[in-house]
Amino acid sequence: MTSLSPAAQRKAASEALLRDRQIPINPHLPHVEDEIECQARSTEEVAWRAMALLLVAVKGEGLEQDIVEQILADYRLAPHLSPEEQDFVANLDPSEHQRIQFSWRYEAAWTLLWALGYVAELGEPTAICDVPMAVQLMQQRPPEQFIADAKLRSQGEILDATDLIYRTHWAVVDARLKGQEAPADLIPGVVMERHHALNWLVGYLDQPWDQVSTDT
Repeated sequence: MTSLSPAAQRKAASEALLRDRQIPINPHLPHVEDEIECQARSTEEVAWRAMALLLVAVKGEGLEQDIVEQILADYRLAPHLSPEEQDFVANLDPSEHQRIQFSWRYEAAWTLLWALGYVAELGEPTAICDVPMAVQLMQQRPPEQFIADAKLRSQGEILDATDLIYRTHWAVVDARLKGQEAPADLIPGVVMERHHALNWLVGYLDQPWDQVSTDT
């Protein structure tokens, strides 16, 4: 008997978890990239991205512009912001829609904090992340210490999470297309932000942050 490849094993494990949670699966979805195909991010790169996401999220939540600019300077984050993040941080009067969209970045940041070992368990995407804890993790450390204290998880563990969220996101999108609520108390915004962060982590299609695809 031919043994399953690691990627096929990962797909099978994800589908088993989803069945246990009574989340619909699409058996025709392909497996995600394996460890040879994917692009590994460095601890430093992931840490800077997490700090940048936390900055735009706190601004989205309503933090005063002068404090946002102080954090930007203190943490030397300007070179680490994506083009869309740069525009948002510089915008003195963002729309409510922009604020809401960027406040969701807490969930992407939380995913990266998990990847960096700061968060023990990612858990099911059925609740909003612990925003005060996420902010505190950054507040407690200057950037050098934030990077030094991080312990990036193995690529295999990150790929496991990527495969699972890919299939979970399919279920959310399928429900929306059918005019139904997301299954199993899944929160669509949390699912999408995790998918975005994890696809970036594995270098999906080698896309920069603002262009990362979350197709299902």
